[in-house]
Amino acid sequence: MTPEGKVVLIDPFISGNPTTPEAMKNLDALGQVDLILVTHGHGDHLGDTAAIAAKTGAKVAVHADMGSTLQALGIVPKESLIRFNKSGPITPVKGVTVIMVHAEHGSSIMHNDQVHPGGEPVGFIVELSDGETFYHAGDTGVFADMAFIGSYYQPEVAFLPIGGHFTMDPAHAAYATRELLQPDTVMPIHYGTNPMIKGTPEEFKAALGDWSGELVVLQPGDTRTF
Repeated sequence: MTPEGKVVLIDPFISGNPTTPEAMKNLDALGQVDLILVTHGHGDHLGDTAAIAAKTGAKVAVHADMGSTLQALGIVPKESLIRFNKSGPITPVKGVTVIMVHAEHGSSIMHNDQVHPGGEPVGFIVELSDGETFYHAGDTGVFADMAFIGSYYQPEVAFLPIGGHFTMDPAHAAYATRELLQPDTVMPIHYGTNPMIKGTPEEFKAALGDWSGELVVLQPGDTRTF
């Protein structure tokens, strides 16, 4: 929750996520949601976006081309969508500035057993009114412009995938953390939900070595205040 009391979700893969505690799969229990950010169209990221937006009235902010597909397929109505693109900051809700940035991955939307264009995969820089800035990388491999993200936006917190196979593994995520982004805190994401994404927080910690920042590992249902 932001200083203004806004609730922002990123890639809400909840009801179909095998690691979500059963008691937390009821979307009706979510309560207030003001904004949903989606990094790309794959099912484990688009997830419950449409259902949550319909229940809560939340705006859905996505890459412009993915937004066109969501609208054309009737997945998310036009009035709920915020279509934007990389670099230009937007303020979709009070006190929250969002900048879309590059990611190295793919994006497609599976709907009614057919594959549709999902725009480009992206990450997000989120800046709050109290100065807190975080970087959610989405699904990505390591790329050199992470150094630009680190130096220009200076995120205090970075959320980085570590699962491997489809994204960075623990070693690549550790390199991105130490050498390119240099956040105060890093939190691993995108691991352990299927047998192919085998990277673990323990491997990530080992790969970080003597990095001086804070590694925070949350379990499904945990909370953390910054």
